[in-house]
This record gives sequence, C-alpha cells and structure tokens, in this order.
Amino acid sequence: MKRNAFAPQGPRMKYRFRRMLVTGKAYLTLSLVSMIVVLMLGLGGILQNVLATSPVQTMKGFASSVSASFFSSLLGMELPHMDKQRESSGVPVSRLAAFLVRWMTELNPNDPKSLLALEMPGVNRDSAVLLRPGSGGGAEAPEDHGPGHNLPPDAEGGEAGTPPDGNGGAAEPPDGQPEPTETPAPGTEGQPDPEQGTGGRKVAFIYHSHNQESWFPELKEGTKDPNSKTVNITLVGKRMAEQLEKLGIGAVYSDEDYSETVQNYNWNYSYKYSHQTVKDALAENKELEYFFDIHRDSQRRSKTTVTIDGVSYAQVYFIIGHRNPNWEQNEAFANSIHQLLEEKYPGLSRGIWGKTAATGNGEYNQSISPDSVLIEIGGVDNTLAECYRTADALAKAIAEIYWDERNAVKADASAASGGSSAKGDGK
Repeated sequence: MKRNAFAPQGPRMKYRFRRMLVTGKAYLTLSLVSMIVVLMLGLGGILQNVLATSPVQTMKGFASSVSASFFSSLLGMELPHMDKQRESSGVPVSRLAAFLVRWMTELNPNDPKSLLALEMPGVNRDSAVLLRPGSGGGAEAPEDHGPGHNLPPDAEGGEAGTPPDGNGGAAEPPDGQPEPTETPAPGTEGQPDPEQGTGGRKVAFIYHSHNQESWFPELKEGTKDPNSKTVNITLVGKRMAEQLEKLGIGAVYSDEDYSETVQNYNWNYSYKYSHQTVKDALAENKELEYFFDIHRDSQRRSKTTVTIDGVSYAQVYFIIGHRNPNWEQNEAFANSIHQLLEEKYPGLSRGIWGKTAATGNGEYNQSISPDSVLIEIGGVDNTLAECYRTADALAKAIAEIYWDERNAVKADASAASGGSSAKGDGK
C-alpha cells in the first residue's frame, strides 16, 4: 500500500518538468524577440540618421514640434513630485500631425506654398525649424525679405523709417549713449599676446550674400525700403573682421555688391553669386577655416533687440542649411558660438534654425567648410551702433573658440610627445 501511495509522483514530476521547459522556452523566445526588436530599432535609428537630410526628420525637429507641457507630462510620469502643468492635453495633436507630414514629405501642411518651393526660387523662404532655442526670445523664426518688400508695422507701434527711442543709438550715438563695446586688446581676458596670434595668417572670411541690407534708423526718415548701397550690413562685417584682428585672429572680409558687379543680377540667386566669392577667397588663401555670411533680418525692433547691462544689442540668429549633407558639423560649430553667447551675453542669441531645401537655398555655402555659418544680426529697426556691439560680442566668442581649439591641439601633441619620450626612456 505504501508503494502505491508514492507511485504517482513520477508522472507528476515529469509534468512539472515539462511545464518548466515550456515556460523556459517561452521566456527565451520572448527574450530573443525583444533583443531583435531593440537591435532593429537601433539599426533603424542609425540608418535614419544617415539618410535624414532634414532637421525636421530628427528628434530636434520633433522636439521643436511639441510643447514644453508634453515633455513635462512625460517627466511627471517618472517624477511623482514634479509639478505638472494643468492643460487639457499635453500632446498638441495638430502640431504632431504637421510634424509627421513634414517628416515624411518635407512639405509644410500649414503653408501650401511649400508645394511650389522646390521648383520656384524665392517661394516660402521664411519657413525654418528651431534646432536649438536661445534665451533671446520665443520660437520666432527669422524672416528673409528681398528689396521692395512691404514690412508690417512693429508690434510696439514703430513706423518704417522712424528711429527708435531709448538707448538704441545711431551710427554716431547721441549724447549720453555708450559707445559700441570695444573688444579688449590681445593679451587681456585670457587672450594671447600679439606674438601668439595667427602670425599674419588669415583664418576667418566674412562676406555678405545680401550686401545692401540696411536699417531704417540709418536711412532718411520716411524711407520704405531698408536697403542702401552705402550704409549697409557690409559695415558690420568690416567691424567684425577688425575686432577679430585685434584679438589675434587673422580675418578678411568682402563687401562686393553683386547688384553692381553681376550682369543681369537676380536677388533670388544671391547665394550662387556669393558661392563664387567664397571659392575665390579659398583659392587665394588655403588657410581660411571659418566662414561667416552676415545678414540683417527683416523682423521689427521688438523681436530683434535686447538690453544687456543697460546697453542695447541687436540679437542674432544662426541659420543652418540642411541641403548640405554634413549640416550637423556646421550646426555643432554654430552651437559652440551660441553657447558662449548664452553664457556671456544672455538674451543675445535667438537660437539656431535649420532651413530645408524646400524653404529657400537650403545650403548657404556651408558644404565648403564645417566651420561655415550664416548669421542674422538685428533687424530693420536696429541701429548700426547696436549691430557693432553684437559684432564685437561675436568676435570675442569666435576668438575664444579658435584659441581653445589651438590649445587643445597643443595639449594633445604635448601628451603624445610625452608618451613617446616615456617609451623611449624605457628602452
């Protein structure tokens, strides 16, 4: 009887063992499937990063297409004590839908002009994608209007051709107005002595694709078109080159007026003309590294001016064209300048913006060098004095980047030579 009581244990153990095998097999299968999914997502991300030619098709484009409350709600899921914004919906469905359409087609559903932009020069050139926000304002994209364009009135009530009130200043600041900030001479604020400069080498090139862009306060009162053959953005480029030279950075600039030198000039092909200027400059000087296309934005004063320590500055936009297949490198260079401005001149930068091939030129001569960027300084209502101050601030940031890079190269070379010496001593 005792033998019969324990006899069923054998089949029961086998049953339990089979269940363990089935469970283990299911677990292994799920693990393998999960691994494959993760690997496919990773490979898909790498492939997308390689094939994506637009900032819209990256997480930066996604981040600029959703609201801050959406990210706050996501963080709130993991951080219970985080204050959540009380909104009806953390996900702006319309903006997400527009993002998905642009991600797949590079067409902007909120602007039908984007359907024509690829085939018609000058159409829909103003649309841009925010890559990195700046502390100088909200998500107001830069505007690029050609000569003769009727500008809307300023949000503060300013009229075209009316000089601003306050401490804006003109080319010659009025009494009591601080002079444009002077950049310290080399050897101060941690900058190198003149003997440690570029030694006469020219490493920075400044030019202007739209070289007649001017400002209402610098023109005759009542002027409707903020463009001039004499008082224009080329003065700011010259100022920036001079300040770089003072900081030991060899710089040259071009003030060529294409409307005067190009036969059958067409404003819509400005970047084609300036591309030749950059190529000629490189052919003449192989040591050029940095390239800056300086512009004036078309927005009004309330969107292009900031006061820092009681002094007014013209704000800046950085523009990256992603028709250039290596636009990420140019964006990284622009970001290095942007971050220094954020640190030392908070509010001066309004961020880095990407423009697609469907919204203008889309390349801006930036494929010539990874250290090439288009910079918009101020708007139609800023003054030359304000733009000079901003040019000085940009020169300081660029000089600091240059010397940091050179010091890093020297440190690496010194470390490498030190390692070689150590090996040699050990022989």
